[in-house]
Amino acid sequence: MSRTAFVNAHLIDPDSGLSGKGALLVENSKIADLGPRLFNDARPTGAEVIDCNGQILAPGLIDLRVFTGEPGAEHRETLASASESAAAGGVTSFALMPVTDPVIDEPALVDFIKRRAAATAKVNVYPTAALTHGLNGERMAELGLLKEAGAVAFTDADRTIASSLIMRRCLTYAANYDALVIAHAEDPALAAVGHMNEGAFAARMGVGGIPPAAEAIIVERDLRLVELTGARYHLGQVSTAASLDIIAKAKARGLPVTCAVSAHHLVLNEQDIGEYKTFAKVSPALRTEDDRKAMIEGVRSGVIDAIVSSHDPQAPETKRLPFAQAAYGAVGLETLLPAALSLHHDNELELIDILRRLTINPAKLLRLPAGRLAKGAPADLIVFDPTAPRKIDPTTFRSRSKNSPFKGRLMQGQVSRTLVGGTTVFAGQ
Repeated sequence: MSRTAFVNAHLIDPDSGLSGKGALLVENSKIADLGPRLFNDARPTGAEVIDCNGQILAPGLIDLRVFTGEPGAEHRETLASASESAAAGGVTSFALMPVTDPVIDEPALVDFIKRRAAATAKVNVYPTAALTHGLNGERMAELGLLKEAGAVAFTDADRTIASSLIMRRCLTYAANYDALVIAHAEDPALAAVGHMNEGAFAARMGVGGIPPAAEAIIVERDLRLVELTGARYHLGQVSTAASLDIIAKAKARGLPVTCAVSAHHLVLNEQDIGEYKTFAKVSPALRTEDDRKAMIEGVRSGVIDAIVSSHDPQAPETKRLPFAQAAYGAVGLETLLPAALSLHHDNELELIDILRRLTINPAKLLRLPAGRLAKGAPADLIVFDPTAPRKIDPTTFRSRSKNSPFKGRLMQGQVSRTLVGGTTVFAGQ
C-alpha cells in the first residue's frame, strides 16, 4: 500500500466549506483521511510525509473547456503537452472540445481520445463529442452511441448551431439520454463581419465589431428551447451582462441551465487589445469594463457556475497577422489559477468561491467523483501558494503554443505540487 501524508497544510474544500489548518492522508489513489487534528499526536507510520509549509491544499482544478491539436494539428498541442500544461497549472481534469481533425463525432474517435489520453496524458482527459456531424450544424450526431463510448457532454464547441430546428432536435435527444449540452452563443450572421466587441473602441481601431446582442439573441433562443425540451444546458462561455440577466431569470424559473466564464473575460476587457494585440483576440470577444464587472458579480452571486481556461493553442503563423486575419484563441491552462486569484487579491471575490467554480461545480456538471476533499474521493490534489508573485512569461509554458493574452502581466499564485490519483504529476521549484 502506498501512503502519503500532507502535513502543515491549509485545507480548503469548497464542497463542505472546510477552510483551516490540517493534514491529509492519501492511501493508494484515494483520500483516506483528513482534518485539523490528523497527525497531531504522532507522525504517520509507513508514509511519505510532505510538508506543505502552510500552503493551500485543495482539490485539483477541473477545466470544462480545453482545445488541443490532437488529432490533426499536433504542432499546436498534443494531449501530452496539454496535460503537462494542465499539471503545471494545477488542473487535474479537463473536458476536451471536439474541434480536431477529424472531428470527434464518431464513437471510434471518442474511444481513440480515451486510449490516447490514457497512454500519454498525465491528467484526466474527458472527451466531449460533437452535437452535429463535422460541427457543421446541419445533421445531428449519434448522441446515444457517443455517450455509450464515453463522451461526457455534447458540444459544437466554438460554433453556434444556427438552425433553431436542429438545435431543438439536439436538445430533445440529449434530454432523452440525460446528457449535458455545452453551447456557444453567437449569432453567426451578426458575428460574421466582426473581430472584436462592437463599440466606440472598435470604431477607433477601425476593426469590424461583433455586437453583444449576437450572444444574447442565441442565449434567449436556446433557453426557450430548453423550456420546450427539458435538456441540461450549459453555456460554455458567457461574456455580456445582457446574457447573464437572461440566464439569471431562467435559473429563477427552475430551468436546468448553467454557465461558465473564462478567466480572461474576468480579468481583461476590450481595451487590453491595445495596439491590435492578436493574442487577446478570443471568441467570444473581450467586452467592455461594465461587462467584465458583471461577470465578477455573476460569480459572486452564483449565477455563473464555473470558471474555465478556454485553452485554445494557436501557432505563431496564425496569430502574427493583421488583427482581422488572425485566428481566435488564447492558451490558458497555466494562467487559469493566478488569473482567477487576482480577483481575490483585489478583494472582489472570496477564495473559496473562486475554488468552488474551479473544482466541485465543474465536477457536478460532468458528474465526476472528483472536485472535493473527502474520505474515499480520488486523490486529485493541488498544493499552491496564493500569494507567490510571478510575471507571466509564455516562453516557460509547457504548452506547445504561447499565445497568452497575459504575457508580461504581474500576478500572484504559484502551484507547488499537483497530484492525480495520488501520484505527483507536477512538482514546482
